[in-house]
Amino acid sequence: MVFSISQTLMLGVGAAYYLTFTGVPGTATYYALIMTVYTWVAKGAWFGLGYPYDFIVTPVWIPSAMLMDLVYWATKKNKHSLILMGGVLVGLSLPLFNMVNLLLIADPLETAFKYPRPTLPPYMTPIEPQVGKFYNSPVALGAGAGAVLSVTMTALGCKLTTWTYRWMAAWSKWD
Repeated sequence: MVFSISQTLMLGVGAAYYLTFTGVPGTATYYALIMTVYTWVAKGAWFGLGYPYDFIVTPVWIPSAMLMDLVYWATKKNKHSLILMGGVLVGLSLPLFNMVNLLLIADPLETAFKYPRPTLPPYMTPIEPQVGKFYNSPVALGAGAGAVLSVTMTALGCKLTTWTYRWMAAWSKWD
């Protein structure tokens, strides 16, 4: 659940912020590409420590960011359309892409349970999963919560741009 909500938050806020700050359609996809590369680097680091390849799940951000770019471009850079339509598209597509991604890999909870590290303290040892991937799953609950919250998160990204411009104006030495 935390995975789905946090991924929606990072994509919604970050992509909307960079889109409205630069005003260039395509910036959201660039942001998603950078964050995906960071995640792959982290995945490689865990793999280098001896964990299985499926231990870290890489979120699928780029298609959802492309949809946000498309909305921003198609509405002629209308910020309110970006918030409403872009937020809805991210909220509906990101959980879908992430759940398809989870179907294609080994169950992360099962993998984590099979790979407890003896150096981990007891509170970090994974708990054995009781059900399959999506039956009564917090992943599906998080996908729904992320879809509901994504418009608000996209609005926050646009608001951060406003605050950034105000901060830059307040600290401008040319005033």
